Amino acid sequence: MRADVEALDLRDVSANWVNAEALHHQVSERIKALADLADTPLFFGRLDYLHTPGAESAEGAAGERFYIGRRHVHDGDGDPMVIDWRAPVSQPFYQASKKAPMDIGLRRRFGYTGGELTAYEDERLSDPEEAEQTSKLLQSEIERPRVGPMRDIVATIQPEQDEIVRQGIGGTICVQGAPGTGKTAVGLHRVAYLLYAHRERLARSGTLVIGPNRSFLHYIEQVLPALGELQVAQATVEDLVTRPSLGAESRGTDSADAARIKGDARLAEVLRRALRSHVTAPAEPCVVVRGSRRWRVPTYELEEIVEELLTRDIRYGAAREALPQRIAHAVLIRMEQAGEAPDDRVQDAVARNPAVKAAVKAIWPPVDPAKLVLRLLSDADFLAAHADGILDADEQKTILWAKPGRGVKSAKWSPADLVLIDEAADLIERTPSLGHVVLDEAQDLSPMQYRAVGRRCSTGSATVLGDIAQGTTPWATASWEEALTHLGKDGAAVEELTQGFRVPREVIAYASRLLPAIAPGLSEATSIREAAGDFSVRAVDPDELDAAVLAACREALGHEGSIGLIAADARVPALAEALDAAGLTHLSPGEETSAEARLTLVPATLAKGLEYDYVVLDEPAAVVDGEPDERTGLRRLYVALTRAVSGLTVIHGAPLPERLAA
Repeated sequence: MRADVEALDLRDVSANWVNAEALHHQVSERIKALADLADTPLFFGRLDYLHTPGAESAEGAAGERFYIGRRHVHDGDGDPMVIDWRAPVSQPFYQASKKAPMDIGLRRRFGYTGGELTAYEDERLSDPEEAEQTSKLLQSEIERPRVGPMRDIVATIQPEQDEIVRQGIGGTICVQGAPGTGKTAVGLHRVAYLLYAHRERLARSGTLVIGPNRSFLHYIEQVLPALGELQVAQATVEDLVTRPSLGAESRGTDSADAARIKGDARLAEVLRRALRSHVTAPAEPCVVVRGSRRWRVPTYELEEIVEELLTRDIRYGAAREALPQRIAHAVLIRMEQAGEAPDDRVQDAVARNPAVKAAVKAIWPPVDPAKLVLRLLSDADFLAAHADGILDADEQKTILWAKPGRGVKSAKWSPADLVLIDEAADLIERTPSLGHVVLDEAQDLSPMQYRAVGRRCSTGSATVLGDIAQGTTPWATASWEEALTHLGKDGAAVEELTQGFRVPREVIAYASRLLPAIAPGLSEATSIREAAGDFSVRAVDPDELDAAVLAACREALGHEGSIGLIAADARVPALAEALDAAGLTHLSPGEETSAEARLTLVPATLAKGLEYDYVVLDEPAAVVDGEPDERTGLRRLYVALTRAVSGLTVIHGAPLPERLAA
């Protein structure tokens, strides 16, 4: 298939060089999408239908066999050899069961090692004599050690995951998923499915995956390309709201209290008030001179026009563009009353008249969003005037800069400040909307960050992924209903995934001891893994903590797969020094593991969303103490405890948090 595309002769195909360049780009992307993956099979399953799918009558209709794979594959004649996993005919591979066989006589799963076929396993779903069985191949594939970035799960998608993946593009879905339930993979595969089912629509409007940090995005970046989808953009929330054209870039930080207040949805109203304060009442009539005639629009009529635009509450920039046309229309009415017959060209000319331009500039001046936020955070009187009745005096004092920046470029903007600038920019001019947005680790966003994401899918849909129990910011959302409201997606369906596939039973049970303290309303997660996994909690003398951690790392390296050493951020420099002194090669989050380097030293604040076959957790009490409050600290610890997919070793010199010590 790739050779066929490479052999295309594109000379003299298009009418002009622009079309030629576009065509060459499309062909180049198609060749990339058809790249071979050396250790990945073209197919992983087979379905034997009892009757031909879609046949008008099942009577006498012969059955049909389909091979299921991550990509559609056809032969030299164009006949299908492998059916894309997203096709409707493939759905029974994930959904069929003994109770609901979906007209499947046989489902076959193939086992591979390094891309080579090594096993297969059959289920005769329509045979009443055969008992339902647990797939050993499926179990081994789920539990297989991994080295390197996240991979696709098309061979192991579970029925409850498949139902979410295949939901239509029309609505937003929120997935509350416990650790190890595959919510991130579900979100990515949902994007792949939507691109398959609505390719032309999403090609026009675009798709975006939003992750919590660059390390996480690097970890997941190969999943969609492996499925042949190369056009999905990836970004963090900070990437979205950074607007270099305005000269504002994040170079500062906020206190937890300041960030929490700046992230509060109330700031949207403060910004709206501050922006509208630039509109001033007309002080004099507008007199337009055309030839020998003078046309006068009185002050009271200008006031009525301005009041009508304010009442409509349209965006500041749109109203500013409408104002000269409204004034020009008032002039045209006078021209018509005087017996003239002006047309649209005359109205446009009047709207560009110097007198009209001067009136618009005086009444509705242009506003730079970054300068607006700069003034709000620097000028106590300006903030007080527009935050009156919204923020109390202490809250206003908390968000005011102690040392105001002299200008937009020199100011030390924080990530929360950039979100405020993004809100102000949208109040002036509408932010373009995408067709579909996937928001992962959504529980950590502030209301203002939700609004920033919501602007990017205001006319599209979203897949929201997260776990309330893993909310590790002081402003973490209390409920998905609240989050979806700020996102502008009220009433979206909330699906809950509680069955884990990766985290060992003993590990998830141990971590779940924290749930009553961090998320009392959530169901406790379970695990389908048959293996309990390697799990131990070791108390050591505080003076021997580093040595015990190094010993645990060496022990973990004796196993196959990736190793994560997770520690409080403050402990990372000391542990890095100890690892170097011991000759243990280690990576930073985001660096790809290999057979020679399988150990990654992970600050607790970057662990979210990552998975390692074996985890060594250093000093849980330090992880908790590294956060501004106990609840956030315990949530951070819950995240760290649930990164292991085969084994977890907890090393502590200080006493464990109360709920874990029980």
